[in-house]
Amino acid sequence: MLIADVGLAELLWTTLWIFFLFMFIWVFVILISDIFRDHELSGWAKALWILLLIIFPLIGSLIYIIVRGPSMAERRAREASQAKADFDAYVREAAASSGGGPTDDISRLAALRDSGTITEAEFQSMKARVVGA
Repeated sequence: MLIADVGLAELLWTTLWIFFLFMFIWVFVILISDIFRDHELSGWAKALWILLLIIFPLIGSLIYIIVRGPSMAERRAREASQAKADFDAYVREAAASSGGGPTDDISRLAALRDSGTITEAEFQSMKARVVGA
């Protein structure tokens, strides 16, 4: 079959099938990951859900979304808020540990003055800015 033998309708139909195939795989992966992330389900319940999804993929996916859909959304929201809280805590920790405050800044300025990088006048000027800030 040459490329010229493929019509536009066949190309669109094939593209549509490939799209739905990827969407089905994506939903399947999301459902499997949700099953393993759920700490409320026992190991047997997880095994039964996975078995149902493997044996009857379309019906099993629909049943899982209908039965467990609301708890899926709650778990996702909880994970997102926990990730945001972890990120905020990390940013606060990183911002706090980046300097020791004015005392640390003045110590660094004194080291620059002692090494000859800045003059005494520059040191006093910068020290006044640090203390006034």
